[in-house]
Amino acid sequence: MSRRVPRPTATDRTRSPITSHPPVPIWKRPLDWALILVTAPLWLPVALLCTIWIKLVSKGSVLYRQERIGYRGKRFVIFKFRTMAEGSDTAVHDLHLQNLIESNRPMTKLDREDPRLIPGAKFLRASGLDELPQLLNVIRGEMSLVGPRPCTQNELKKYKPSYHRRFNGLPGITGSWQVNGKNKTSFRKMIALDIHYLRNALLLWDLAIIMRTFPTILGQVLDARRRQLAVPQNLTESLSRNPRPLERSPDELTTPIPFAPSEGTAPHENTSPIPPPR
Repeated sequence: MSRRVPRPTATDRTRSPITSHPPVPIWKRPLDWALILVTAPLWLPVALLCTIWIKLVSKGSVLYRQERIGYRGKRFVIFKFRTMAEGSDTAVHDLHLQNLIESNRPMTKLDREDPRLIPGAKFLRASGLDELPQLLNVIRGEMSLVGPRPCTQNELKKYKPSYHRRFNGLPGITGSWQVNGKNKTSFRKMIALDIHYLRNALLLWDLAIIMRTFPTILGQVLDARRRQLAVPQNLTESLSRNPRPLERSPDELTTPIPFAPSEGTAPHENTSPIPPPR
């Protein structure tokens, strides 16, 4: 799964129908750097623990690299903590995303009963800890703390011309879509939220989105926990509605079992496989 992706050059851009892109707000980079430095004592130990955990429970690289589309349609390599077994096929995710785009259903993930996930992967994903390495992308200037979710190459193929306005700003780790429903909203709703944010980007709005991200993450973790507990609960309810037949007692095992006589059998002939008590 963690195959080596060559770093795109500065000339690697997608063909976008949007010929001009507004500049990144002047306050974006200073805000990103300030928040990264101030919160470093918090996220650095967490990132170290995630690294140790992934190395303990699975073989392979700690980081997962994937090519994404960023500001002005420029391609870049995104970093994430690896949450699947090394060498896992990601084609099923591409197909799942394609179905979500075409059907416009809520942007749900394929985390349930996925055998490719490593131990603890569901928590890493629900809590957003798997995206901590994207701080490297922020430091490199490829992303911002707040912005649209960077799309993949396969996702870009489904874009309408108007959707390319999502490339008018730096992609982000969190954003308007993430704090306004995320997996409960449709693909078109996500596009609309991201474009609206880029048209009205303000420093105070970025701070508000960052503050709303933490209770949103807590809600995602609780939802994941409830879904996990719902499986055995549903199984218990199913068993209560359809209880298994009680086993026969030892006394019943010596009692003849009445049954309809088959053709050619005398009506009063005892044909039970269990001998009658003497």
